[in-house]
Amino acid sequence: MLILVTNDDGIQSPGLHVLADALRGLGRVVVVAPDRERSAISHALTLHSPLRAAEQGADRWAVDGTPTDCVNLGIHGLLREKPDLVVSGINQGANLGDDLTYSGTVAAAMEATLMGVPAMAVSLAADRFSGEDFLWGGRWAARLAAMVGKHGLPADTFLNVNVPAGQPLGMKLTRQGKRRYADAVVRNTDPRGRTYYWIGAGQLLFHDLEGTDVHAVDRGWISVTPLHLDLTNYAAFERLRHWDDEVLHAEPDEMKGRVE
Repeated sequence: MLILVTNDDGIQSPGLHVLADALRGLGRVVVVAPDRERSAISHALTLHSPLRAAEQGADRWAVDGTPTDCVNLGIHGLLREKPDLVVSGINQGANLGDDLTYSGTVAAAMEATLMGVPAMAVSLAADRFSGEDFLWGGRWAARLAAMVGKHGLPADTFLNVNVPAGQPLGMKLTRQGKRRYADAVVRNTDPRGRTYYWIGAGQLLFHDLEGTDVHAVDRGWISVTPLHLDLTNYAAFERLRHWDDEVLHAEPDEMKGRVE
C-alpha cells in the first residue's frame, strides 16, 4: 500500500511519528503535514497565497498550510501516484460528537474522501499524552488500515477513530455523539483592565448516550464512527416540503424582498 499520513498538530507531533511508524508494516508511508500546529482549523483551504513544501527527508514534507492543503498537495503535487489510503493523526485530544466539525484532523480525512481516496482520522482521547497511549493508538490504527486496504469503505464514507487512554478493551462501531454546550466562552480581564474572551476554555460536556462515540471511549473502548460526505437531512424533507407550496402560492406583494 501507498499511505499518505498527515495531521493538524504539526509535523513534529509525537502522534504523527508513532502513526507513521505503525503503518510502515503495511507499505510505503509518505508524511505530508503542516509545518506547525493547525488545530481546530476544520476544512480550511489556502486560496490567496502560495503553498511551500519543505522536504525533511525521504518521504517527509512540511507544508506551510492547513491539513486540507496537505492532503490536496500530497495527492496532486508531491506524490507521483494516487495513494491507497490517507490516515490523519494521531491527534492530541479527542474528536468526539459535534466537536469533529472543528477538527483539522477529521477534515484531512474528509478531503481525501472527496478525492476518492479511502481515509480515516485517528485521535487520542486523553487529558495527558503518554508514549504508551500513542503506541496503542498506532497499533489499532494499523489494524484498521489493514482492514480498509482489504475490504475498502462504502462510497463517500471515511472513519473517525477515537482511542481512549491506556490499553483499549477493543473496538466498537459507534454513531456521532452530541455535545452539551456550557460556558463555551470565558470572559476575563487582563492586567491592563481590558476585557478579553477565551473560546473553548469551559468544561467539555457530552450527552452519555449508549451507542455513541463518547459512550464507548468513556468506558475504555475505541470508537470507530463511519462519517458520510452527504450532509443532507433527508428526514427533514417531509417537514419542510410545504415551504415550496407557500412560496408558489404567495401573492406578488408577499414575494417582495425574498429574492433580495
